[in-house]
Amino acid sequence: MRIVSGGVTDVGRVRTNNEDCFRIVAPLNLFVLADGMGGEAHGEIASALAVETVMKHCLDAETNPAARVLGKVEPNWSANTKRLSTAVHLANRSIFKSAQEHMEQHGMGATLTAAWIDGTKLSIAHVGDSRAYLLRGGNLLQLTRDHSLVAEQVRRGILTIAEAEESEMQSVLLRALGAQPEIEVDAEEHTLFPRDVLLLCSDGLTRVVTEPEIAGVLQAEPDPVRGAEELVALANERGGPDNITVVVVRLLKDSKGWFSWLRRGERKNLGANGNAGGN
Repeated sequence: MRIVSGGVTDVGRVRTNNEDCFRIVAPLNLFVLADGMGGEAHGEIASALAVETVMKHCLDAETNPAARVLGKVEPNWSANTKRLSTAVHLANRSIFKSAQEHMEQHGMGATLTAAWIDGTKLSIAHVGDSRAYLLRGGNLLQLTRDHSLVAEQVRRGILTIAEAEESEMQSVLLRALGAQPEIEVDAEEHTLFPRDVLLLCSDGLTRVVTEPEIAGVLQAEPDPVRGAEELVALANERGGPDNITVVVVRLLKDSKGWFSWLRRGERKNLGANGNAGGN
């Protein structure tokens, strides 16, 4: 499969600073998104620390493949899933340590959702209420579980989904990076297929844009960057009450026929002449 991706982050219409952060590491097919918390307590520092820590630990996989694994792991997990889960544990420690060492950072934290693709294997690691979705055959499936008070109340039957969407307690998290020296990380693996679309997003999108609307945009717009831009614009049309970050990853069937090699040659020549390019 061939992978194309793009991401957009926006401050929204209400906030004055953007505490979201994301990175796409194309050579690794690694995608990391964090939503900082703390406002005056430097949420943007927490999200940047989270993303950079995860990215660095995964990039070090080739030079230090035997790095210690942290947290609970399943025996059948791939090396990538173990490393990604460990990276999130390290991110939690980095944020907690920084907040302990700098008084002005006390109370900062972050959610984090990361995806790592290796062939047809998708590794997911997650803490908080940022989300990962998979669009397949027109159906949008939420891969992650929100670690929020209202989500837990829905799971226990205390609230309906409709009541949860109207609750003033939506921002109350039960689990976030940086709050404690150790954290429980959700991690799992999935098998991917051509034409699958992976979406990572902060809650600035999902608070105001419905899942059918998200699926509609992903189906209608084949370009990942434009798709992300359209989703961010839609959230802003709904008031943009929070920072909004969207990362879209599309898996394309890579033909091995002679025509595909001809097309690759055309793209290479155009790129060399400065008339075309891309990540």
